[in-house]
Amino acid sequence: MTDPATDTARAAAAQRGLAPLSLAALGVVFGDIGTSPLYTLKTVLDVTGAHPAPAATLGALSLIVWTLIVITSVKYVTLAMRVDNDGEGGILALMSLLGVKREQRPVIVLIGLFGAALIYGDGAITPAISVLSALEGLDIVTPALHRFVLPATVAILFALFAVQRMGTARIGGLFGPVMVVWFAVIGLLGLWGIAQHPAVLWALNPWFGLSYLFSGSGTAFLVLGGVFLCVTGAEALYADMGHFGARPIRLAWSAVVFPCLVLNYAGQAAIVLTGASTEGNIFFRLCPDMLLVPLVVLATIATIIASQAVITGAFSMTRQAIQLGWMPRLTITQTSASGYGQIYVGPVNWMLMIVTLGLAIGFGKSSNLAAAYGIAVSATMLMTTVLLFIAMREIWKWSVPTAAGVAGALMVVDLAFFGANLMKVADGGYVPLVLAGLVYGLMLVWHTGSAAIQQRLHDTLVPIGAVLEQVSRGHVARVPGTAVFLTRTLRDTPPVLLWHLKHNRSLHEWVVILTVVTDEVPWVADPGRVTVEEMAPGIWRARAHFGFMERPDIPELLRRVHAKGCAVDLSDLTYFVGHETVVAREAGGGLPRFVEAMYSFLQRNSAHVTDYFRLPVDTVVEIGREVAI
Repeated sequence: MTDPATDTARAAAAQRGLAPLSLAALGVVFGDIGTSPLYTLKTVLDVTGAHPAPAATLGALSLIVWTLIVITSVKYVTLAMRVDNDGEGGILALMSLLGVKREQRPVIVLIGLFGAALIYGDGAITPAISVLSALEGLDIVTPALHRFVLPATVAILFALFAVQRMGTARIGGLFGPVMVVWFAVIGLLGLWGIAQHPAVLWALNPWFGLSYLFSGSGTAFLVLGGVFLCVTGAEALYADMGHFGARPIRLAWSAVVFPCLVLNYAGQAAIVLTGASTEGNIFFRLCPDMLLVPLVVLATIATIIASQAVITGAFSMTRQAIQLGWMPRLTITQTSASGYGQIYVGPVNWMLMIVTLGLAIGFGKSSNLAAAYGIAVSATMLMTTVLLFIAMREIWKWSVPTAAGVAGALMVVDLAFFGANLMKVADGGYVPLVLAGLVYGLMLVWHTGSAAIQQRLHDTLVPIGAVLEQVSRGHVARVPGTAVFLTRTLRDTPPVLLWHLKHNRSLHEWVVILTVVTDEVPWVADPGRVTVEEMAPGIWRARAHFGFMERPDIPELLRRVHAKGCAVDLSDLTYFVGHETVVAREAGGGLPRFVEAMYSFLQRNSAHVTDYFRLPVDTVVEIGREVAI
């Protein structure tokens, strides 16, 4: 039993052809990397100086083109997208896939979690730098509009986050066609620029990039920090694989996105070589004056679409982390009945909004914000390469020399970009690192606290046989109806059942002890969804399995349990859930006080288990107790 919205979305995807899926992917997957020409070459040439030498311009273009080839085409499109966790991609899905190979793999888990935490930094910066870059085209229309750029950016970003609650299903169908127009326009603009200086195409030779990089110039290495901006959206190709499949993404990249990006970057470099000013935004200098305003409008729309994709990706990753037990329960709202990726997570949305608006206002210009951009993504890509090496050895069964050669080459590239981006930490690169550190700390605290509670409850478990014996001897009164006890324990007597017996001294006629387990796979097939064991007349223990992309629906699950022979009365159900109030141990020991206090705060503010499991609120009885950790 998967989520009905998921079933609908997957069935629809299976019926749609390759071309429609590729079109849809253009609107979701490629928004970030597709709008990078707005600021990448400008940022690179700002490092080289006000009047870059022809060798610097050609070298920068060559580095950009070959970065797109090596990072995006080779690493992600060719290699990473071959490693999927039941169709799902992204660093958390990859971590889960590798994590089940052995029982204890803490290093892989920590790498995956920190890589995921870094993506939140990217999610905050992308909307700010993208929309700012688009609206800065107004400076070229007329300098008098300069004072409106920042206020307009703030207004657009605020509106973007404010409408997330309503979902984007209604306008999502327009994303693909709009991005087709965007890529066609930037490709044509690039061709117009190349026509003015065709010799720019010599930069397709990687020698120009390598010779500039190793020329001994003091700024050559720093240029890599700007060059990296051209692939900041590459991780999205892998993370969004589950929405569209690998083939549509590969087709869209190879046939549309990559050629248009190369043409546009070459066109920008060409007009610089002809003597065009590098002041302001070079991208908009490709456009004829009469079409400049329409281009600014189109660029703004494209950056909004790119920002939407990043925000949706943050929501999806949050859901995965919650299901895997690395984040507190948050209320997740499905905003569309036809798309399992169309969700809304309020706390994440408002957190991203506050940070994004703060970045836009604090840095003021896209050129300033570029200093903060890239370090989070470069670190994530570095960690993805580490996990890919393990996948090469364990999943593809490559030999050590082959895996080390391929992964080592990618590692050299990743380390070069990461090192260059580290040079920007003091100029703003600390922002995504601080944000990632906070998210990473939250994950560790929540998981550590949950494990501590689980251990404390395990220490006080009572063998189920003792309780069953009391029931069978008639020492416990039975009352009409069905009781469902939700518990995390897989054996013995659930604490919530003991609490119920202690306070009420009775038990329902039908009892189901239910444990929900999240497996490290995205989806669980129906045949393996639930197992049921009758321990005594009228008393069953059931274990339900869900994937980390699914949301448990307990009432629907109980109908499946009933169909398996568990003859409970579904018309008279009462759900019993335990609520632990965390306190510090009086005798010392246990978790550090600040960890206990932080976990307690997170637990108090997490979504109620009733909402998480979709339980009817008027059928739930909550029994609380204090747990010292």
